[in-house]
Amino acid sequence: MIVLALIGVVLLQRSEGGGLGVGSTGGFMSSRGTANLLTRTTAFLAIGFFATSLLLSWIAGLDRKPAASPLTGPTAPLSQPAGPTPVTPSGGGVLDALKQGEQQQAPASGGPQVPRSQ
Repeated sequence: MIVLALIGVVLLQRSEGGGLGVGSTGGFMSSRGTANLLTRTTAFLAIGFFATSLLLSWIAGLDRKPAASPLTGPTAPLSQPAGPTPVTPSGGGVLDALKQGEQQQAPASGGPQVPRSQ
């Protein structure tokens, strides 16, 4: 309801460019009295809108459980310690292990090969 009231008050304000044409008619109230009233009403409604938005987002997050971050990935449960990382025999790491795997799977013929699905 606050949003609808805010939209209505904003549309009632005098438009400088005359885009909607609502503010171009005169005679409702004096221009100063209308500007002050509508400006203050807009400010109070905006504060109410922000306050209710923050309150509702806080209430919605009360029962939410923490999720894994997309940057860090899933975390290990606290009851289980993380296991040691496997060490490759060559000591070079993952890239050297992959390179050794390619050399073992390389075909004997010297020509170009067609990729095969596995």
